[in-house]
Amino acid sequence: MSTLAATVDVDVPVRTAYNQWTQFETFPHFMEGVEEVRQLDDKHTHWRIHVGPSTREFDATITEQHPDERVAWKSDSGPQHAGVITFHRLNDSTTRVTAQMEVDPEGFVENVADKLGVLKHRVNGDLQRFKEFIESQGHETGAWRGDISRPDA
Repeated sequence: MSTLAATVDVDVPVRTAYNQWTQFETFPHFMEGVEEVRQLDDKHTHWRIHVGPSTREFDATITEQHPDERVAWKSDSGPQHAGVITFHRLNDSTTRVTAQMEVDPEGFVENVADKLGVLKHRVNGDLQRFKEFIESQGHETGAWRGDISRPDA
Protein backbone atom coordinates (compact mmCIF):
# COMPACT_ATOMS: atom_id res chain seq x y z
CA MET A 1 0.00 0.00 0.00
CA SER A 2 1.40 3.41 -0.98
CA THR A 3 0.53 6.71 0.63
CA LEU A 4 0.27 9.75 -1.61
CA ALA A 5 -0.27 13.39 -0.66
CA ALA A 6 -0.52 16.58 -2.68
CA THR A 7 -1.63 20.16 -2.08
CA VAL A 8 -2.65 23.08 -4.26
CA ASP A 9 -3.85 26.60 -3.44
CA VAL A 10 -6.77 27.72 -5.60
CA ASP A 11 -7.86 31.30 -6.06
CA VAL A 12 -11.53 30.76 -5.24
CA PRO A 13 -13.42 30.82 -1.92
CA VAL A 14 -13.55 27.57 0.05
CA ARG A 15 -17.28 27.14 -0.70
CA THR A 16 -16.63 27.33 -4.46
CA ALA A 17 -13.74 24.83 -4.35
CA TYR A 18 -15.70 22.39 -2.19
CA ASN A 19 -18.88 22.69 -4.24
CA GLN A 20 -16.99 21.95 -7.45
CA TRP A 21 -15.26 18.93 -5.93
CA THR A 22 -18.68 17.42 -5.11
CA GLN A 23 -19.48 17.43 -8.85
CA PHE A 24 -17.87 14.05 -9.45
CA GLU A 25 -19.10 13.87 -13.05
CA THR A 26 -16.67 16.71 -13.93
CA PHE A 27 -13.60 14.76 -12.75
CA PRO A 28 -12.70 13.65 -16.31
CA HIS A 29 -12.12 17.34 -17.14
CA PHE A 30 -9.12 17.50 -14.79
CA MET A 31 -8.19 13.98 -13.66
CA GLU A 32 -5.80 12.11 -15.90
CA GLY A 33 -7.01 8.64 -16.83
CA VAL A 34 -10.55 9.16 -15.53
CA GLU A 35 -13.00 8.47 -18.33
CA GLU A 36 -16.27 8.67 -16.39
CA VAL A 37 -17.63 9.06 -12.87
CA ARG A 38 -21.31 8.52 -12.14
CA GLN A 39 -22.84 9.39 -8.79
CA LEU A 40 -25.24 6.54 -8.04
CA ASP A 41 -26.68 8.03 -4.85
CA ASP A 42 -25.52 10.30 -2.00
CA LYS A 43 -22.80 7.85 -0.90
CA HIS A 44 -21.88 5.80 -3.97
CA THR A 45 -20.00 6.46 -7.20
CA HIS A 46 -19.06 4.33 -10.18
CA TRP A 47 -15.76 5.02 -11.95
CA ARG A 48 -14.30 4.04 -15.32
CA ILE A 49 -10.57 4.72 -15.54
CA HIS A 50 -7.81 4.11 -18.04
CA VAL A 51 -4.62 2.60 -16.57
CA GLY A 52 -1.86 1.94 -19.08
CA PRO A 53 -3.31 -0.15 -21.87
CA SER A 54 -6.42 -1.24 -19.95
CA THR A 55 -9.73 0.19 -18.80
CA ARG A 56 -11.02 -0.59 -15.31
CA GLU A 57 -14.31 0.03 -13.57
CA PHE A 58 -14.96 0.14 -9.85
CA ASP A 59 -17.38 1.42 -7.26
CA ALA A 60 -16.52 3.64 -4.31
CA THR A 61 -18.31 4.71 -1.16
CA ILE A 62 -18.15 8.21 0.27
CA THR A 63 -17.35 7.48 3.91
CA GLU A 64 -17.36 11.06 5.20
CA GLN A 65 -18.41 14.39 3.77
CA HIS A 66 -18.67 17.73 5.54
CA PRO A 67 -19.41 20.88 3.52
CA ASP A 68 -16.40 23.16 3.01
CA GLU A 69 -14.17 20.77 4.98
CA ARG A 70 -13.67 17.26 3.58
CA VAL A 71 -14.73 14.42 1.32
CA ALA A 72 -13.43 10.91 2.13
CA TRP A 73 -13.94 7.66 0.23
CA LYS A 74 -12.90 4.04 -0.10
CA SER A 75 -13.12 1.69 -3.04
CA ASP A 76 -15.65 -1.13 -2.87
CA SER A 77 -14.34 -3.06 -5.85
CA GLY A 78 -11.46 -2.96 -8.29
CA PRO A 79 -8.16 -1.31 -7.31
CA GLN A 80 -7.92 -0.98 -3.52
CA HIS A 81 -7.67 2.65 -2.47
CA ALA A 82 -9.03 5.18 -0.01
CA GLY A 83 -8.49 8.84 0.55
CA VAL A 84 -9.61 12.21 1.73
CA ILE A 85 -9.71 15.65 0.14
CA THR A 86 -9.63 18.53 2.61
CA PHE A 87 -10.41 22.20 2.05
CA HIS A 88 -8.75 24.92 4.11
CA ARG A 89 -9.78 28.56 3.93
CA LEU A 90 -6.62 30.68 3.61
CA ASN A 91 -8.53 33.94 3.12
CA ASP A 92 -11.83 35.04 1.56
CA SER A 93 -10.65 34.21 -1.96
CA THR A 94 -8.04 31.45 -1.56
CA THR A 95 -8.44 27.80 -0.55
CA ARG A 96 -5.86 25.11 0.08
CA VAL A 97 -6.96 21.74 -1.30
CA THR A 98 -5.10 18.71 0.04
CA ALA A 99 -5.39 15.16 -1.26
CA GLN A 100 -4.25 12.20 0.84
CA MET A 101 -4.62 8.72 -0.61
CA GLU A 102 -3.69 5.14 0.14
CA VAL A 103 -3.39 3.06 -3.01
CA ASP A 104 -2.63 -0.62 -3.44
CA PRO A 105 -1.35 -0.93 -7.03
CA GLU A 106 -2.51 -3.99 -8.98
CA GLY A 107 -0.31 -5.83 -11.42
CA PHE A 108 3.15 -5.24 -12.78
CA VAL A 109 2.48 -1.96 -14.65
CA GLU A 110 0.83 -0.25 -11.66
CA ASN A 111 3.52 -1.44 -9.25
CA VAL A 112 6.29 -0.13 -11.51
CA ALA A 113 4.41 3.17 -11.96
CA ASP A 114 4.09 3.46 -8.17
CA LYS A 115 7.80 2.77 -7.59
CA LEU A 116 8.77 5.36 -10.23
CA GLY A 117 6.55 8.03 -8.63
CA VAL A 118 4.09 8.13 -11.52
CA LEU A 119 1.06 7.88 -9.20
CA LYS A 120 2.26 10.77 -7.02
CA HIS A 121 2.98 12.82 -10.14
CA ARG A 122 -0.54 12.07 -11.42
CA VAL A 123 -2.19 13.22 -8.17
CA ASN A 124 -0.14 16.45 -8.22
CA GLY A 125 -1.13 16.98 -11.85
CA ASP A 126 -4.81 16.32 -11.11
CA LEU A 127 -4.82 18.96 -8.37
CA GLN A 128 -3.05 21.45 -10.63
CA ARG A 129 -5.63 20.81 -13.37
CA PHE A 130 -8.43 21.20 -10.78
CA LYS A 131 -6.94 24.62 -9.94
CA GLU A 132 -6.92 25.61 -13.60
CA PHE A 133 -10.44 24.24 -14.12
CA ILE A 134 -12.11 26.04 -11.19
CA GLU A 135 -10.17 29.28 -11.61
CA SER A 136 -11.03 29.47 -15.32
CA GLN A 137 -14.70 28.80 -14.53
CA GLY A 138 -14.75 31.36 -11.72
CA HIS A 139 -17.69 29.52 -10.16
CA GLU A 140 -18.77 25.98 -9.42
CA THR A 141 -20.77 23.99 -11.98
CA GLY A 142 -23.03 22.66 -9.22
CA ALA A 143 -23.02 21.73 -5.56
CA TRP A 144 -24.03 18.99 -3.18
CA ARG A 145 -23.97 20.21 0.40
CA GLY A 146 -25.05 17.01 2.14
CA ASP A 147 -23.28 15.87 5.29
CA ILE A 148 -22.13 12.27 5.73
CA SER A 149 -20.64 11.23 9.06
CA ARG A 150 -18.07 8.46 9.43
CA PRO A 151 -19.76 5.15 10.22
CA ASP A 152 -17.86 4.94 13.53
CA ALA A 153 -18.60 8.55 14.56
